[in-house]
Amino acid sequence: MLGVPLDLGASRRGVDMGPSAMRVAGLETRLEALGHQVVDGGNIRVEIAETQSIGRANARFLAQIAETCTRTAEAVAQALEDGMTPFVLGGDHSLAAGTVSGVAEFYRRSQQKIGVIWLDAHSDINTPETSPSGNVHGMPLAALLGLGGDSELASLGRIFGYAPKIAPENTVIVGVRDIDSAERDNLRRVGVGAVYTMREIDERGMRTVMEEAVRIAGEGTAGYHVSLDMDWIDPEDAPGVGTPVRGGATYREAHLAMEILADHGRLLSFEIVEVNPVIDEHNRTADLAVELACSAFGKKIL
Repeated sequence: MLGVPLDLGASRRGVDMGPSAMRVAGLETRLEALGHQVVDGGNIRVEIAETQSIGRANARFLAQIAETCTRTAEAVAQALEDGMTPFVLGGDHSLAAGTVSGVAEFYRRSQQKIGVIWLDAHSDINTPETSPSGNVHGMPLAALLGLGGDSELASLGRIFGYAPKIAPENTVIVGVRDIDSAERDNLRRVGVGAVYTMREIDERGMRTVMEEAVRIAGEGTAGYHVSLDMDWIDPEDAPGVGTPVRGGATYREAHLAMEILADHGRLLSFEIVEVNPVIDEHNRTADLAVELACSAFGKKIL
């Protein structure tokens, strides 16, 4: 486990306490009860917003976020070198640029590529040129897919000196329901393998969607990284998130998705982001995050 208490990528403060909230909810103990050996690697160093320059308004704190993501990527790659499965605790979603870069770099050394399953209410594929807020937590997928080009976003996308980190045909977004108009253009332009909206989950069911997602992300890859933003889940069940959007996955749908991931056994790495204890209710969201992690790592009803 690696904590990344990063909140520089979001407007709303508080997600820096997410890693602690999940630890307090008993994450390590509950994973160990499933038979896993858990090593807590502590937290990646993150600069404090009040001590830093915001930088450009269309990509706030981008330089500091890129530095944090580089440290995260190095720690994730080292965990894989040591034979462990990286589990990153966030923090805002901009940290995913670090997690995925570390996993991609490790498998690149053996001429393999990875897939990504992005569970989120948002597509996070804005660039500084298209972002209406300038918040970098809406840009990590764009950076990982190489949309930064030679712009300032390239510092986030070119960790370890190359881009893109992932292939669009092995990238899957599940549960999206709030997409900026420019993001629609970016999704079409880059050719993301599959984008499943909540309507598709409503019409076709979570099982069908997740089975397709793992097939697409896993085709020709070593396996896949799963990035779980807690705002993917409906705020009725996960109120403590930075950017809640009504109409998300239900409690049971979320567990089913995690159980399907566990059944397939191709999970290379995992992260849970955007847990915000400041606006949570009695740590409900962090507790649900821990429950979902347990399902992803093999907990079953029977």
